[in-house]
Amino acid sequence: MSKDFIPAAKPIIGDEERAAVDAVLRSGMLAQGAEVAAFEQEFSQVLLDGRAAVAVNSGTAGLHLGLLAAGVGPGDEVIVPSFTFAATANSVALTGATPVFADIELDHYCLSPEHVASLVTERTKGIMPVHLYGHPANMPALAAIAEKHGIALYEDAAQAHGASLDGRRVGTFGTFAMFSLYPTKNMTSGEGGMVSTGDADVERTLRLLRNQGMERQYENELVGFNARMTNLHAAIGRVQLTKVGGWTETRRANAAFFDANLTGVGVPAVADGAVHVYHQYTITVPEDRDGFVKALKDEHQIGSGVYYPIPNHRLPSFDRVEDLPNTEKAAAVVVSLPVHPSLDDEDRERIVNAVNTLAKAGA
Repeated sequence: MSKDFIPAAKPIIGDEERAAVDAVLRSGMLAQGAEVAAFEQEFSQVLLDGRAAVAVNSGTAGLHLGLLAAGVGPGDEVIVPSFTFAATANSVALTGATPVFADIELDHYCLSPEHVASLVTERTKGIMPVHLYGHPANMPALAAIAEKHGIALYEDAAQAHGASLDGRRVGTFGTFAMFSLYPTKNMTSGEGGMVSTGDADVERTLRLLRNQGMERQYENELVGFNARMTNLHAAIGRVQLTKVGGWTETRRANAAFFDANLTGVGVPAVADGAVHVYHQYTITVPEDRDGFVKALKDEHQIGSGVYYPIPNHRLPSFDRVEDLPNTEKAAAVVVSLPVHPSLDDEDRERIVNAVNTLAKAGA
């Protein structure tokens, strides 16, 4: 049996991506241009059922500019999960608004609609769920809350390219949605993000904000940023977009194999009507999670990830006292196993055998 290390994530960059970058380099047109425009159009058609897509230089920039374009600012509150990457709450704070931390439901690690409903105030501007690990949040329930109170719904879809709920793709529910294109995501542009919206005014404002506030050179309409994607990054993304569907099916097949063969740990649940794209395959280890992770690496040469060990509300950057019991429980027991498309049959067997052995031994 091979003992080569199995990494938790493994970006796939091949000859087609290299050729696409070389073509841009030969063209001399390196900054935002035709490649970016083509990537936006193709992303819209492949993953958003035609909804507009605006490319930016990172997922965090996408969230920040999306919120600004949607009118979020000082004095507003946006309800977000605490159990996620810090960029979700950071983007709210960067607008001058206040992130309000809500608890999650433990089945899928996404926002709890019940807790969200209890947090709405007269200052609430919107709700921003995260489709965590590639599983869609309960958008119908959250949309009902938003409609009842006359507030907006946004989407952090950083980890959820191609996920859907009841036949509707994530990224098409909210005023805007953001997809990350960081190297470890289900597809990448090297670095970058894509913002989707069905609102023409929000779309135009996004395009202004990413480009110093101007549509035409030197005619700055508002104070903006340099958040443009380059043609180099878009060229990578365009190639990856042709492959992400197949990679997703491989992730789902890997997840199904783990579902059927893992014992002694909790495996991820999938909601009725949901298509989970398994950015992460996240199990629960109720006892000595950290010892389990260490043994998986040291004894079995298998990488894993703990996403996220410190809830956002307890980070020094926010330092809030909140009663979020499900968030605290999840942060103490989750482990994400390799599920990426580079796994072969031997890798999958090794992962199953290692997890089952450690679970039986109590790590």
